[in-house]
Amino acid sequence: MGKWGVNVIDISSDGNISNEEREDMYRQIVEYSFETTVIHADQQVLYINQAGADFIGASKEELIGSNVIEIFPVEEREHIIKRAERVAESNQAGELIETVIFKADGSLAEVELYCHPAMFGDKPAIQSIMRDVSGRKEAERNLRRAKMEVATPIVPVSEGISVVPLVGTIDADRAGQLLELIPKKVQGQQLRYLILDFSGIHSIDATVIDFMYNINSTLKLLGISPVCTGLRPELARKAIETCRSITGLWTMATVKQALNRLAD
Repeated sequence: MGKWGVNVIDISSDGNISNEEREDMYRQIVEYSFETTVIHADQQVLYINQAGADFIGASKEELIGSNVIEIFPVEEREHIIKRAERVAESNQAGELIETVIFKADGSLAEVELYCHPAMFGDKPAIQSIMRDVSGRKEAERNLRRAKMEVATPIVPVSEGISVVPLVGTIDADRAGQLLELIPKKVQGQQLRYLILDFSGIHSIDATVIDFMYNINSTLKLLGISPVCTGLRPELARKAIETCRSITGLWTMATVKQALNRLAD
């Protein structure tokens, strides 16, 4: 029994079975599987089950003989090729990975990919099994967005002034979510100033600096003046090292200092 409860059957060592019978047995084993199952060698699709054809959105006739690597985005292909080579050379199953593939209509699907060596007739091949996890991944992203919205309050502190306390780590995903979330939350609040307090951010790196500039530009386009506070000395020094034009941002030491200055 293989991963995901898929039966992996080795019929290559039975000398009483002809090549045609082996191929037929493979087809019978995988044809009625609910998981996308592809048998390929030298990057060429030798066989795909009906579930796989339905998932990709093309006929089996169109897919058999095609280059299996072409369903992956260009930036993923080298990794996938090397992975297939390792499986073939070691004659051991590859690790379960998450990746994306192109469907026939050009849309992307997120999948879990598992592969192991196999024989297709008398030809060494690789059997790859793909599970569509697009729905699960989208649900996870929606949950993260909901958590972030709760964890990123816009706090009114004075007429026309609000504070956003930022805590934790800002990676590329979170930066993108904040750039989408903050402008939506301040829309219609008639703010003149928005204080972005970075005192709770663990570290400053290029991603955080880019976020500072991007949110600064976005808020200005909305008619709101952003003020960055809470850049501790060591973080400020690192910010200067990362981007010397950081001084172009409006910064103050603390939220209290900013409120005293802006209330004048």
